[in-house]
Amino acid sequence: MPTLDDATLRQLFLDARTHIAWQSRPVDDAVLRRVYELARMGPTAMNIQPLRLVFVKSAAAKERLRPALPAGNVEKAMTAAATAIVAWDSEFFGKLNRLAPHRPDAGARMAEMPADKRERMGVQSATLQAGYLILAARSLGLDCGPMGGFDAPTVDAAFFAGTTWRSMLLVNLGYGDAAKLNPRAPRLEADEACRIE
Repeated sequence: MPTLDDATLRQLFLDARTHIAWQSRPVDDAVLRRVYELARMGPTAMNIQPLRLVFVKSAAAKERLRPALPAGNVEKAMTAAATAIVAWDSEFFGKLNRLAPHRPDAGARMAEMPADKRERMGVQSATLQAGYLILAARSLGLDCGPMGGFDAPTVDAAFFAGTTWRSMLLVNLGYGDAAKLNPRAPRLEADEACRIE
């Protein structure tokens, strides 16, 4: 299997940064859809695909998001071209007959599973998909600014009332203002973080 070239690896991992300030440049809806189309292809447990997204772009939608943000995150989200509300569907198993045709009884079996086990599986796979989302966005030339600092119940009330979707992360998307980046923070070396046994 061919490997990625150095320029692509730099774009996805080495030069990519977590952006906190943004150029006033829009992101086309077709690009956001393409981000999802790429992110959905990564593996999840039994192909459960629990990721759900709302791309907050309009001024009205941003105002609905604002009350969920602590003061330090308001400008980051309000000035990004889009903020992806990364959520998971607590009833993801309802789509398993289509998503896992090789396991025709998977949806019914999962519906009978204890809710905490289903939640662990759903959140874990949606978290994987959030990582794929960031890499997909970077591969399309977008910058990302993931944020865990927000009030999930407020987001859920504003965007997911009456649904089974639950927010877990926000990812600001757009074209970052590199002049406002902080110096890159250190990373642990492989010998500090890995063991090969």
